[in-house]
Amino acid sequence: MSSKKSKSNTMKRRKFLKNTAVASSVFIVPRHVLGGVGFTAPSDQLALAGIGVGGKGESDIRNASVGGRERIIALCDVDSSPNNSGVRKSIKRFSNANFYDHFKKMLDKEKDIDAVTISTPDHTHAAAAKYAMDRGIHVYVQKPMTHNIYEARLLTELAREKKLVTQMGNQGASNPDQLQIQKWVSDGMIGTISKVNVWTNRPVWPQGGAMPKPNASEKPEGLNWDLWLGPSEETPYIPNMHPFNWRGWWNFGTGALGDMGCHLIDIPFKALGLKYPTDVECSVGTLYSKMWNADYNPEGCPLSSSVLMHFDATDMNKNPIEMTWSDGGIKPFHPEILSADVSIEPNGVMMIGDKGVITCDSYGEFPKLYRKGEPMVEGIKQNINEPEFGHQRLWVEACKAGFNSPEHKALTSSFDYSGPLTETVLMGNIAIRSYMLRDKVGSDQNKFIGRKKLLWDGDTMRIKNLEDANQFVTRKYRSGWELT
Repeated sequence: MSSKKSKSNTMKRRKFLKNTAVASSVFIVPRHVLGGVGFTAPSDQLALAGIGVGGKGESDIRNASVGGRERIIALCDVDSSPNNSGVRKSIKRFSNANFYDHFKKMLDKEKDIDAVTISTPDHTHAAAAKYAMDRGIHVYVQKPMTHNIYEARLLTELAREKKLVTQMGNQGASNPDQLQIQKWVSDGMIGTISKVNVWTNRPVWPQGGAMPKPNASEKPEGLNWDLWLGPSEETPYIPNMHPFNWRGWWNFGTGALGDMGCHLIDIPFKALGLKYPTDVECSVGTLYSKMWNADYNPEGCPLSSSVLMHFDATDMNKNPIEMTWSDGGIKPFHPEILSADVSIEPNGVMMIGDKGVITCDSYGEFPKLYRKGEPMVEGIKQNINEPEFGHQRLWVEACKAGFNSPEHKALTSSFDYSGPLTETVLMGNIAIRSYMLRDKVGSDQNKFIGRKKLLWDGDTMRIKNLEDANQFVTRKYRSGWELT
């Protein structure tokens, strides 16, 4: 059945159910009396599915259900092993939902799905999202939106083409504390802003060493390793890569930037109205297992990194911006206006202007304003009595209201916004991966060729001064996983 026919049948089903409910309320008794306080009729429920329902996926589909108000009709995960407690919780909570190990099987069979949460490892975000979007299904995709820039641009444009409601899972974007930061900036409270520091204590998982050796004998029963690999090249089971340590390996994850960049860079990106950076360069920490002989592990993310990007002036900020990212526990130093006794937290953002400084923690929490000669001003904490600032619920409400509805336009991380944000985050990874490139054709094949400032053309998605770096704009896709 075509996606158009499927959607048409779904709408007819809803119209029938709604008309039936209305008729019942007129001739018998009001619907709220039949169902009790808080009852939501089937015609008013969103039919939801979850792809990746353990770990973060367990809370994503749970929050999207809005306390059971919405209807969860299908669940999908490649790991149904008894030790996967998150998946077991999801199956138990939504016991009426059909369970699948492959999202393609689920989306092909379950014709009534309206929207889906996608909380898989980074490398399969785009594959699952595109397959759903091609079928007219709204998507909520965990951060980072995609594994590479090409995928982010593809999904951003596809959402517009298909008129779908989308949201990236950087829940801090819906934190109302960010509104205080945006007001301070727009009111000129710290003057002209020219510099932004963003930092994190990640990685908190093993990273920086050699890739662990495969050992198929250790694969847990119930884990479909081939499906877990997705678009990555085929390899025997690698112990401990699943469920979390994949973050530090380029085939699967996007490192510290991918883990926290969409949470932290979101804050200045939104407040300053930024889009694509104009250039990027980096420096990375080096591991020495032997004296004077630096380890070379280009397949994995480094122990730590520092990334510098520049942005043109925008309508919201008339000055060009220099943004520095650092991870591995490396924090920025105190700018002159910040007193020496101010603690710099493990994760945070610092926007520096000629009249003051704005700081905040992850998700934009605990914003503080420092101005020359004035006491520190702390933003008033907004208490949100629902999980993750209502980030998933707001997406659900927008799906019900439809594309371009006020609810849709009010979303804080729809793909129109989170696509360029994700591209910016992944620009840092292009610099980090290019930093490890060696000359393959020259006389000195140990010579590093990517350790320079990379000039970026955001519109065409091209590094202008190092062709070899453009391989990291996309990736090689395993047969059957191409994004065509």
